[in-house]
Amino acid sequence: MKKFAEKKYVKKQNRGVYLAVISSVALSCGGTALSQTNSVPAASMASGSSTNITDLGNLTVVGQLDQARNQILPDLGASAYTINKDQIAALSQGGNAPMSDIILRAPGVVQDNEASGNLHVRGEHANLQYRINGVLLPEGISGFGLELSPHFIESMQLVTGSLPAEYGFRTAGVVDITTKSGAFENGGDVEMYGGSYNTINPSFEAAGSQGNLNYFVDGSYNNNDLGIENPTSAATAIHDNTQQYKTFAYFSYILDDTSRVSVMLSASYANFEIPNTPGLPVGTAPGGNAWNSTQGPTTFDSSNLNEQQLEQNYYGVVTYQKTAGNLNYQASAFGRNSSVNFTPDPTGDLYFNGVASDVSKNIYSGGLQADASSEINPQHTLRGGLLALLENESQDTTTTVFPVDGAGNPTGPAFPITANNANYGVFGGIYLQDEWKITDQLTANYGGRFDFFNSSFDHENQFSPRANLIYKPTDWTTLHAGYARYFTPPPVENTSAATVNQFDGTSNASSITNGISGTRCERADYFDAGISQKITKHLQVGVDGYYKYAKQQLDDGLFGQTLILQPFNYSRGKIYGLEFTSSYTDGGFSAYANFAYSVAQGENWSSSQYLFDPADLAYVKNNWIYLDHDQELTGSFGTSYLFNESDRASTLVYLDALYGSGLRTDETTSSGQTIPNGGTVSPYYSINCGVEQNFKLHGSQMLKARFDIVNLTDNSYELRDGSGVGVNAASYGARIGFFGSMTYVF
Repeated sequence: MKKFAEKKYVKKQNRGVYLAVISSVALSCGGTALSQTNSVPAASMASGSSTNITDLGNLTVVGQLDQARNQILPDLGASAYTINKDQIAALSQGGNAPMSDIILRAPGVVQDNEASGNLHVRGEHANLQYRINGVLLPEGISGFGLELSPHFIESMQLVTGSLPAEYGFRTAGVVDITTKSGAFENGGDVEMYGGSYNTINPSFEAAGSQGNLNYFVDGSYNNNDLGIENPTSAATAIHDNTQQYKTFAYFSYILDDTSRVSVMLSASYANFEIPNTPGLPVGTAPGGNAWNSTQGPTTFDSSNLNEQQLEQNYYGVVTYQKTAGNLNYQASAFGRNSSVNFTPDPTGDLYFNGVASDVSKNIYSGGLQADASSEINPQHTLRGGLLALLENESQDTTTTVFPVDGAGNPTGPAFPITANNANYGVFGGIYLQDEWKITDQLTANYGGRFDFFNSSFDHENQFSPRANLIYKPTDWTTLHAGYARYFTPPPVENTSAATVNQFDGTSNASSITNGISGTRCERADYFDAGISQKITKHLQVGVDGYYKYAKQQLDDGLFGQTLILQPFNYSRGKIYGLEFTSSYTDGGFSAYANFAYSVAQGENWSSSQYLFDPADLAYVKNNWIYLDHDQELTGSFGTSYLFNESDRASTLVYLDALYGSGLRTDETTSSGQTIPNGGTVSPYYSINCGVEQNFKLHGSQMLKARFDIVNLTDNSYELRDGSGVGVNAASYGARIGFFGSMTYVF
């Protein structure tokens, strides 16, 4: 975990032409550098240093095109937290960890349960965008666990702060992934990983090149009995099996020394059992009668509930990249299909909740993205681009409910209500910005973007200026400050008032039937400033502060029995915080420590009012409350050492930890009033450790043996207690787990 907090305030320039060389250097230094970087413009590519090259080998051409792509989409002025494939190996569970667990090691990232989205960046519920090789990945339906796998990552950045103009719509953070490529790897591996919770996780990778064609393919299967966090503190969960299939493929064909066409394909299929809480009593209607008073069994064991959720995600991207003198550009077409189906227990859900909902959601997305950069002179580089995206969402719901009287008590047998909805959303954006190298120490990046969102329930647009200054008085000190105006459309999922009114007089009726508004676009002003200081050649520290004020602050929550997130707005929102980072690297030893303070608040629910309790709605109308995912203090810490026993064997050992002061829960005052999100669950920590032994065989062949311990102290900690805005169940972090793997590299 070297250089976990090394800041880069400007961009990914001059990383070297050859990724293979970079990987070799990283390995020779101990390999494990998770880095927060704030890049300063390296010497700008001088006017004569064109990327228009001729008569070069395949490896050099790919390296030059990768460098040109970084010129098109830099992270000027933003904070970027970087980790590569070798560094992932030095984290808990390595490449077999969920993607969210890797992102959690970055500063300011808060852990949450699977159903609530796994993680939150800088006080935001979601609002993350994912890019693969510079191309935006369209949003899918919110569900359990990311479909992306760490297996195909060459390197990854989490970009936050005052983002440059090329980043629009989802702006809490950008997860920017560079994939592995057959140009730099020829071979692959086969791995068997498994352990606690009946985990069986085989996987494979294959990469290579044939003439001008480079390719990389991976696939994995994961079966375990802890698919979603346990709703109890027990060491094992009840009814929590998951089976997940994932595959990714990347193909790149070099047309000539200055251009290439690439194709990315991905598929994931995952089924989750919804875990049960034993010993629950029969549910009670608002009027006081039991839900089984008119229909249903006299008893039902809640540990035998059988709720399921199926998630499928498929996407494809075709990209053309070209360099011509000082002009670099990339154009992509992409498509995605994402679906979630929640299946209830038809008897048990009525017994405990009075409602049993079968919900199926689908989103079909397609779009175009184009980005370009041109060095006008040594002082100015212009960048611009556009994005067009169409999303179509359908929701088919069959909800079985009881008829109820005025008091809310059931009056007869349950019956189904079908409510099918369809929504569309058109996203469009265009941007232009200039990188101005004012002096050798001072760089400005300024510009703006215009975005619009037209949907079946909302029509809005906004011009958003962006500006960043980066000052580097010495080679060891970098300061930055920036401002960004953000425009964030809601997910293309909206429930109309007419649909809500279908359930009047039933056990699924909302207490709020009037004044229901659709979700709106969030508009925010964002300020960010920080400093990175190298104390010695081994030690680096940094601090970064941010403040956001928003109108129509977007949030998400889980309401009712399904575990599908639903969006809503606060009229006003504010988020602010500080992030402290540090890293130490010396030979094979490395250590990092990150600590963050954050406050996230909102006032007045201004959309989807039917989701809320009337008393809570009245309170929030005139009072600021904490957002449910707000966590005041967050920390991530780690150390590792790489022993090179000989030229044929090496050993990597690591220890890391996570800390959180606790997510939000409702608070009841001494007068009996409930304050939504007024309290917190208890602070928690989790310590992990592991070892990996590498044995070099003949040629490039290698054998790897790995052993991981997750939650070394078997700490039982609560992520959610079942109360709070949009929180419908308790969840606990995983107890102690032992995992191991054998990998054959060829």
